[in-house]
Amino acid sequence: QVQLVESGGGLVQAGGSLRVACAASGRTFRVMAWFRQAPGKEREFVAAIKWSGGSTYYAESVKGRFTISRDTAMSTVYLQMNSLKPEDTAVYYCAARDGSNIVITPVGFGSWGQGTQVTVSS
Repeated sequence: QVQLVESGGGLVQAGGSLRVACAASGRTFRVMAWFRQAPGKEREFVAAIKWSGGSTYYAESVKGRFTISRDTAMSTVYLQMNSLKPEDTAVYYCAARDGSNIVITPVGFGSWGQGTQVTVSS
């Protein structure tokens, strides 16, 4: 059974940093990504990484502040978030897909974690 388990969320002041992690068990995927969803808003793409080769792609809103990476031995993907802003507050979800191309819409991902809350105070 495939499982994606997130960890590492929490509360941080604006300008601070957090790292969230997503451990995949049961199988590997070609692309893993992070999405986020704030209250009353649609789920939005944050960052993605290709498991083979490590190519990355970011939403404009986080480019230069967030870094996605993976540890192939641990089957874990990370999202390092720096210079956090109150508008980054959301539930962050890990997602995975079998296709080899990077897509930025939630419907393109078949496996999801349960989400981890990130709250940035002003």
